[in-house]
Amino acid sequence: MKHFDQRVAVITGAAAGFGKAFADMGAQLGMKLVLADIQGEALDAVVADFNARGVQAIGLRTDVSRSEQVQALADAAMARFGRVDLLFNNAGVGAGGLVWENSEQDWDWVLGVNLHSVIHGVRIFTPLMLAAAAQDPGYEGHIVNTASMSGLLNAPAMGVYSVSKHAVVSLSETLHHDLGLVTEQVRCSVLCPYFVATGFQLSNTAPPTRSQQIAQAQSGKAVGSAKVSAAQIAQLTFDAIRDQSFYIYSHPEAMAPVQARFEAIMNRRNPGDPFAGTGVTGGRQKLIDALRG
Repeated sequence: MKHFDQRVAVITGAAAGFGKAFADMGAQLGMKLVLADIQGEALDAVVADFNARGVQAIGLRTDVSRSEQVQALADAAMARFGRVDLLFNNAGVGAGGLVWENSEQDWDWVLGVNLHSVIHGVRIFTPLMLAAAAQDPGYEGHIVNTASMSGLLNAPAMGVYSVSKHAVVSLSETLHHDLGLVTEQVRCSVLCPYFVATGFQLSNTAPPTRSQQIAQAQSGKAVGSAKVSAAQIAQLTFDAIRDQSFYIYSHPEAMAPVQARFEAIMNRRNPGDPFAGTGVTGGRQKLIDALRG
């Protein structure tokens, strides 16, 4: 997709963080916006701000873990604008701590928002894009699924989050292959950012255990000290859409442990330190010290 003016973008998790940054970038490029978030008041404020600036934008409070609400989002987009060109399956949450200490509610919550929302988005919006492509040889569609560097690595005390993001990477790679079987007009990308200054925080659905408190504190510190902004991620993402690039990642230095992980798999070695080479000094040892201290 080379041109964005007057095209329609649907963005989940649009009231803050990456979603808001995607919306800002889309608005700058002349796009029409369909914005979704579970935080209704924050979403209303974002939509009102865009409308005040002359941007054609609508918002719909959406629990993306529920398929009927994602369907309602698609229906609203088609009713208002008659098409969808760009989809950001972006909404996300996280829970941390020792993996056996996560509750069933933690698993349901994180997988519902991080994985099932992407499943719903792919299942509901892809046929709309394929139908548009069948009717218009000039149509271009693109789907961006927000995963994480945790979809390529497995850090300790991040199990629930990592499982959800690995699944998003797998789903996205399969989507890439499946789209290639039937069309050249609809493409997709997977976004795998590392620590970015978005205010994102781990949380748990019950009073946190010691390991969950430690994971929340360390993650919050890493996000709070991040040097890369959500606006920079949005720029990287739109550049990747233009270039038809599938993998999008924000920190090239974080790819060293990804390479080491795959080399360990190929050579049947036990998993190594996922923080090695990332600039996170002593990440694993700090967790050990905190848990055993």
